[in-house]
Amino acid sequence: MGGVLSSRQIQAMAEAGQIRLAAPLAHGQIQPASLDLRLGPKAYRVRASFLPGKRRGVDELLAALKYDEMSLEGDGAVLERGCFYVVPLLESLALGDAVLGAANPKSSTGRLDIFTRLITDRGDRFDEVAPGYHGPLYAEVSPRSFSVRVRTGTRLNQLRFRAHAQSESQGGTLGDAALAELHRTSPLVDGSLNLRDGVVLRVALDADAFGGIIGYRAQKHTDVIDVDRIGAYRIDDYWDRLPSRDGRLILDPGDFYILASHERLAIPPDLAAEMAPMDAAIGEFRVHYAGFFDPGFGAGPDGRPGARAVLEVRSREVPFILEDGQFIGRLVYERMAETPEILYGQSGVSNYQGQGLKLSKHFMAE
Repeated sequence: MGGVLSSRQIQAMAEAGQIRLAAPLAHGQIQPASLDLRLGPKAYRVRASFLPGKRRGVDELLAALKYDEMSLEGDGAVLERGCFYVVPLLESLALGDAVLGAANPKSSTGRLDIFTRLITDRGDRFDEVAPGYHGPLYAEVSPRSFSVRVRTGTRLNQLRFRAHAQSESQGGTLGDAALAELHRTSPLVDGSLNLRDGVVLRVALDADAFGGIIGYRAQKHTDVIDVDRIGAYRIDDYWDRLPSRDGRLILDPGDFYILASHERLAIPPDLAAEMAPMDAAIGEFRVHYAGFFDPGFGAGPDGRPGARAVLEVRSREVPFILEDGQFIGRLVYERMAETPEILYGQSGVSNYQGQGLKLSKHFMAE
């Protein structure tokens, strides 16, 4: 059976030694369809981003490119905004030939504008783990808006595992015809369904929907954020609130915005979804990070769509006007290898179930 592996299957991989742990699994580290990855005890500041390529290990390049080594033990260390770091992770892998991996930043990581990608030895693509990979894992980390404090065990990205499918019916992404059929019996969004190689999302810039504002823009000069402190920071010390201006927002190049989708979502129990940016042909902006949605995300008590997608947005090179209802991204759905025993929102550690326009969990609720 193909598809994305469930929490039960991930736990079995850890018990079988396919996921190797330098420290025991932490509470909540295994999500319904993914594994949170933890920073190890050292970070290396490097001159620039890199990939090792097919013939080299990451250690070889670190020896040539690093110019500072930092301990993350105890109270950790501050990763400065605009700098690049490579951190060996507490998890390593010994995958079978029928399993591959794909990584994403965690939701909270993206909402803090921390650019992070997974690197493997002999890897020529970020965020991908080849079938049969045996070796360590590394996180490339670059805070873009805020300097952040991290430590051993901090979780910035997550890894999901896919089993090879023997046929389209056993796994893989769902086409538009299959999504339309599914939506008729189990609504994927709370309104009309727009399809374009996935479910199209539109940006919401109506202040009435969010209590008078349409989004947030990161301030340029702020204090450090400790990534492991929850509900500790005042919103106005780090973000500018954006009022509605006739349903429009001008994106300034280089600025980072938190916005929300017009649609409310519900991810069915037997599916997972990933948010991919729309192509540049529809506008000079990008959804900053691809987001991963676990099975059960957004489902209300009645199972209907109840949570918006939070959008992390940057303009490219020029100012760009966004308008309310404009297409801004799309959700690509893929099948689970099995339905998780516990869905997103049922474990007590889900920070974004039922969300509207919501900053990361680090900021005080209002």
